[in-house]
Amino acid sequence: MNKPGTKNLITDVDGIKIGNAEDEDVMTGVTAIVPDNAAVAGVDVRGGGPGTRETEALNPDCLVERVDAVVLSGGSVYGLEAAAGAVMALAKLGRGFQMKVIRVPIVPSAVLFDLGNAGNKEWGDMPPYRRLGMAAVETAGDDFALGNIGAGYGAAAGRIKGGLGSASLISADGVQVGAVFAVNPVGSVVIPGTRHFWAWSFEQDGEYGGFGPPEFQGDMPLDIPAESRLAENTTIGVVATNVTLTKSEAKRIAIMAHDGLARAIRPVHTPFDGDSIFAISTEKKELSEPRPFGVAKIGAMAADCVARSVARAVYNARSLGGVPGFMS
Repeated sequence: MNKPGTKNLITDVDGIKIGNAEDEDVMTGVTAIVPDNAAVAGVDVRGGGPGTRETEALNPDCLVERVDAVVLSGGSVYGLEAAAGAVMALAKLGRGFQMKVIRVPIVPSAVLFDLGNAGNKEWGDMPPYRRLGMAAVETAGDDFALGNIGAGYGAAAGRIKGGLGSASLISADGVQVGAVFAVNPVGSVVIPGTRHFWAWSFEQDGEYGGFGPPEFQGDMPLDIPAESRLAENTTIGVVATNVTLTKSEAKRIAIMAHDGLARAIRPVHTPFDGDSIFAISTEKKELSEPRPFGVAKIGAMAADCVARSVARAVYNARSLGGVPGFMS
């Protein structure tokens, strides 16, 4: 059986650390996913309005084989600068490939749009994201809170507070899979007219309230939820496994992981969203079964972790800047 890890966080995957940094005045933040060693990675971008950096380098036909970190950030286009800060912090730690006299860390990233929240965006010519990217890498560790933290600090999920969520699964034969997501979608994570999450059926150990299935007097409403919020958007995240993967296999895991977004958010992958998922392999364990079957198993576990991460992000987020939290 697959069960959540000890922390029920992506850091249950051997070799993964997470760092978060926030600017409360701007009402934004950054999350850095930092493997202990450069890791094989892939990416799949599904939203119609993505903001990304170095995703093309992760294509299986490109030269780059491994990444030193992945950065998730608020700030839309301004937030792409967070990866530059992460690069500097990683270089100081001796990370990256050696190029003559300088280290060159590889740090793909994705951003979400939180510029419309109540935070102060009058930052002149010095947005905070480079500083936040450095701080996120420097504080990376095994434990972190959920909700209003990191890249999820200023997020909103539909018309309620979004946030940062994470979850993990470990199989009986030692396959570890985890996810971490900054949840800021156009769509709603709750079923219209209820307190129940779309992802209710994937919940483990009451991790997002134990509300269970909804009860309807009539048919489930199938129009776009009134909770949806157009033009302020995007859900971005990382799934990780301890199993050794190729770049092509990592991309397939990222593709399968998007099913978790579809289970947890409605609508999803809209023209307004920039939904992007990175997949990382820390290469601690070899596949013990034919590779296609093993990849399918990891992808299925990843999709479940994504759905749970989305619900946990919203469940743990609290009211901020006039946006009500799920529980407050």
